[in-house]
Amino acid sequence: MKTLIIAEKPDMGRNIAAAIDPKAKNHRTYIEGEQYIITWAIGHLIGLAEPDAYDDKYKKWNFNDLPIIPDNFKLVPNYKTKDQLKVIADLAKRSDNLVNACDAGREGQHIFSLIQRHLKLRHPVKRLWISDLTPETIRRGFAELKDGKDYDNLTKAARARSEADWLIGMNGSRAFTTKHNELLSVGRVQTPVLAILYDRQKEIEAFQISKYYDVEAQFKQGETEYKGMWQGERITDPDKANALVTKLKGKQGRINSYDVKDTKEYPFRLYDLTLLQREANAKYGFSAKKTLDLAQALYEKHKVISYPRTNSNYVTEQNIAEMHRSLDQLRSNPAYSTLVENADKSRVHKNNKAVCNPAKVEDHHAILPTHKKASSLSADEQHIYDLIVRRFLSHFYPPAEYKVHTILTEVEQELFRSTIKQLLSEGWKVIYADQKKEKPKSRGKSDKSDEEEQEEEISTPFTLEANVPVRCAKIAAKEKETQPPKSYTEGTLLKAMEGAGKQVEDEELREAMKDSGLGTPATRASVIERLKQVGYIVMQGKKIVIAQKGRTAVELIRGAGVDLLTSPEMTGHWERRLNEIARGLASDEAFMANVKKFTNLIIDKVRVQSKAAKQAFEGDAPSAGAAKRTRKRGAAATGEAAAAPAGKRTRAKRSADAEAPAPAGSSTRTRRSTAASVAAAAQPAPAGSGAALQARAPRAAGDAGGATAAAAARPGIAACPRPGCGGRIIMGKRGYGCTEYKAGCGFVIWKDSYGASLSETAVRFLIEKGSTAWMSLTDDSGMPVEGRLVLLDPSTGKLGLRQS
Repeated sequence: MKTLIIAEKPDMGRNIAAAIDPKAKNHRTYIEGEQYIITWAIGHLIGLAEPDAYDDKYKKWNFNDLPIIPDNFKLVPNYKTKDQLKVIADLAKRSDNLVNACDAGREGQHIFSLIQRHLKLRHPVKRLWISDLTPETIRRGFAELKDGKDYDNLTKAARARSEADWLIGMNGSRAFTTKHNELLSVGRVQTPVLAILYDRQKEIEAFQISKYYDVEAQFKQGETEYKGMWQGERITDPDKANALVTKLKGKQGRINSYDVKDTKEYPFRLYDLTLLQREANAKYGFSAKKTLDLAQALYEKHKVISYPRTNSNYVTEQNIAEMHRSLDQLRSNPAYSTLVENADKSRVHKNNKAVCNPAKVEDHHAILPTHKKASSLSADEQHIYDLIVRRFLSHFYPPAEYKVHTILTEVEQELFRSTIKQLLSEGWKVIYADQKKEKPKSRGKSDKSDEEEQEEEISTPFTLEANVPVRCAKIAAKEKETQPPKSYTEGTLLKAMEGAGKQVEDEELREAMKDSGLGTPATRASVIERLKQVGYIVMQGKKIVIAQKGRTAVELIRGAGVDLLTSPEMTGHWERRLNEIARGLASDEAFMANVKKFTNLIIDKVRVQSKAAKQAFEGDAPSAGAAKRTRKRGAAATGEAAAAPAGKRTRAKRSADAEAPAPAGSSTRTRRSTAASVAAAAQPAPAGSGAALQARAPRAAGDAGGATAAAAARPGIAACPRPGCGGRIIMGKRGYGCTEYKAGCGFVIWKDSYGASLSETAVRFLIEKGSTAWMSLTDDSGMPVEGRLVLLDPSTGKLGLRQS
């Protein structure tokens, strides 16, 4: 009998085979040698069953059937990957031991546990727990395999997380959807994240812009010149500001106080996943999901970075030697060779607490480059790799050194403050010398303080005599406006999720709150993507703006009296409790008992809530310009679209663009209506109405309304490929559908398919040629691949992936 090794994905399985048994034979779905059989899970092979697995009545969404709280949760195989599950079952019969080689984290543990439970595997289990996929690390990991029982608490936490999410999501979504006749997605993590965005949007809209005046002077003492900002209560009267300028211009002043001190700036912390996602969003505009996918490819496919789904910014003593080895490897990379030559290994050692802090490393250390040479990286992969390498290299350099001059200048009894930061030595900042305009921002502060804005950084010597008079050579009053809170970007939202919604500027406090954040580093990106998919948020450039549907969802949930569902802090506490379960410090049974109580409370509260009007879900998110104009008029920007003229707004114009799939178990007619939704959303609004189409829950095709004459006259993208249809394919917000949806055509191609965002050109090519051009895609396991999309079914628009 042999030992069966179950990896999380094929690439990992092949890496393991190459490291421990390079002569093993490849059988496509598994690799077999004399001692080991190595196979893989392709992500989640098994999930929790839908409600109708417990009772047929749950096929229809009925409020009176709630809550749904199974005594024991049933497991079901993913139909897309059921063949691979059978492979594992057959291989297990030929094995007497198992090795769990899934990702070393909560979700990897969960994937293996579900396979083990569903297939009723009783084999002894060992755990491979590693942070990179280099052959040396894999071999060392197998030499140091852990007992599977050591991870029982992690398994309990993973199961509790999964079942808690099922209870809140299934019951909350069904309750609010059936009560208000609108598809409303509710989730244990996604709903409080939505509430964070809602609250920020309300702050922005309620903000009243006001003008004020900064008075800035330029002083001279011999050859020395420096700027100073007037110190006093904020000036809102332009006459007062101008009077101050007239009073002080050309006058002599004196140095009231002059303080000089030497300071040092140390390198920023090594990356955890959230910090990497934040910087990639700020610098390159990458979404959180895109950064995660790129980092995962660098880890699994290229093996040039360590495990990316980490929440630690530190390493342990055992990692120091590997860091030194990785530094040596970078010497052969032309992009970094000069920087490596000037690096000092002695700066990275076990007593350097800015790097080595074992107490702050739980499952995985900070993200590091490995000692494998990077080659054949895509441009986007190179961007992420470069961020990681430069942050890594910075710790082998000395701190940057400054002489900070703080001056209070007095003129006619008026005080001006100056802060001059004189660079003495660049130190680690030489790493970013070629990116002067793109300085790293991740110390933890999102915006500069007033004091920082008044700071002047110079690289030339600065000398000032404290006892010698100065002259106010220039002075001016600058008109400024108060600024509203900033809209969230994906980067700043990730920071808010990590701090459970709190604006945590203090790095130490933020570090302490990591265990009570919203979601985990591995799941935050998917939460943001989910909010986009269900139509709760829209992107305006980098900014995230909450749509009307998202606004109403938050208001209904809070209005029902279940504020806990929208509470970032409380949900953060739940996440902390899951971490405590994983460490054996809390009971999973007690946690689940509380979740079940809360599920019952949700149903009780929604039952007595008044039904929302249809119009409450209509209207687009406000444009940034419109909101600003409204604030300047002193009014709160509502973000709702203007109402259509009486009699002009037909039901067809209110119908959905391509929305989330219809609820599981809903009628065929309802499921078919998603195609109608796409087509209806592409219809033009009535002339002069100003009414924007809004994403709505799928409805029956008859409710979507007919195509307008204007729409029928439009050429569309291509002829509908459904045999005998005769319609044209037109674009909606989330997909491409047929103008003949009312006649029963269910053809739909979703814009976001296999990780690609399909353009009109790509869809036309796909329909007319049967496949797209070669492109970057994501396979069923979530791995980045190169291939083509093919039209598998011209009647429905079903797509497939071809890699040849």
